[in-house]
Amino acid sequence: MSANTSFASSFPSSAPAADPFAARHGKSLPSELRTEAAGMTWTAFDAVYAPCNGPFRLGSWSETKTGPGMWDFEATLGIGESICKTGASAPGPVSAMTSMLHDAGCAIEILSFHQHEIGHRTATFLLCESAGIRLWAMGIGESRTESTLRAMISGANRLRPA
Repeated sequence: MSANTSFASSFPSSAPAADPFAARHGKSLPSELRTEAAGMTWTAFDAVYAPCNGPFRLGSWSETKTGPGMWDFEATLGIGESICKTGASAPGPVSAMTSMLHDAGCAIEILSFHQHEIGHRTATFLLCESAGIRLWAMGIGESRTESTLRAMISGANRLRPA
């Protein structure tokens, strides 16, 4: 009896891969994104789809239940050179962040949403659209909500680069 053991996710590679996320974390990207990212290194993939630079940055995030199906959300956002506190009442964090980004000048629509658990963290992949431009973004966080918000900020930064 033979057993195959894969250590691909244990030893991150900087070599180009057909699916850089699978090479790093052992889980496949959404098929359209996999095709787009084929042959990228993990470093290049991360830089393109989860940019650290750009006009939008996420600081703090809080939520308070206000009634059946409604929450008040507050965030500290970096927008360009400014830091501001913003808020929205919404049924969930995605609609709240969508409203906050819209108020900050980035109308973003999510066309496709995918998540993977990767160890104790979550990775979120979003196909975003704004002003006729469509592109993928990624966020990784300690929770599903954090990774989604980070992916939305990545999408905003890709759609409205500095």
